[in-house]
Amino acid sequence: MNRRTLLSGLLATAAAPALTACGGITSLDNSSASGGNGGADSSGGLVIGTANFTENQILGYLYAEALRGVGVKATVKPNLGSREIVVPALKQGDIDLLPEYQGSLLLYLKPKATATDPGALQNDLAAVLPDTLEVLPYAAAEDKDVFAVTRATADTYGLASLDDLKKLDGKLVFGGPAEDKKRVVGLVGLKDVYGVSFKEFKSLDASGPLVKGALKKGQVDVANLFSTDVDIVGNDWVVLDDPRQLIPAQHIVPVIRSAKADAKVRKALARLGAALTTAELTKLDDLVDNQKKDPDRVAASWASAHALTG
Repeated sequence: MNRRTLLSGLLATAAAPALTACGGITSLDNSSASGGNGGADSSGGLVIGTANFTENQILGYLYAEALRGVGVKATVKPNLGSREIVVPALKQGDIDLLPEYQGSLLLYLKPKATATDPGALQNDLAAVLPDTLEVLPYAAAEDKDVFAVTRATADTYGLASLDDLKKLDGKLVFGGPAEDKKRVVGLVGLKDVYGVSFKEFKSLDASGPLVKGALKKGQVDVANLFSTDVDIVGNDWVVLDDPRQLIPAQHIVPVIRSAKADAKVRKALARLGAALTTAELTKLDDLVDNQKKDPDRVAASWASAHALTG
């Protein structure tokens, strides 16, 4: 049995407690976090990289706090860039650990992937990652891409789901990060799955001030946001339903260099994943995005409050 086959089986078992966590149980047993780590060694410390948006930076600092809590040295390289930058950096060994999102990562690695539920996504990720990398059990927390419009736009055109956009094919302006132009969870998937094209694509940011400002001002009609963004509720924006399941499950998942994934690291990240719910992640995003607190300090305070630092 090769490492991928073994890992796939382990993750299928590990996924069950995490799924339960989403229903209200926030604990993972140690066996879910400690398999397949022969020869791994974290004694030299880990370098954690993050993508270029707030939430991913917070997650990077949370990973660091959890690791330091079990005596593993951890440093964070925040804001490195999009997935197209951070995943190659992980493959090349420039970083050792990366907070990721199940569905988006799988589609990046395997554009024609069809899995949508967390367990299947986890096993598919295990199968497509190179032998030097592995995916650890996923967190209770989930943050999905969503496509949103203003309440006024929804009322004017009768928009409730992505299916409804087809009647406005070629008439609306879409805003999101530059990568959306080529991503399945972006313009490619909206065209292929829902038959929708847009009058214009505006390259802005990932659920950040640029795209949200453009949506407020009417400069874009449809915006790619994140489901944990508190500004969606605050502005009464309408998240369009996804009846054809274009957007897969997006539980937070650590992707790590296998050489660093020893039992100590696995246990620390599993404890963090069990404690980190979607509601808690949303609060953390709000503290940084809207209350302008530093992500490293927010992460340190939260980790301490949840007994992850010692």
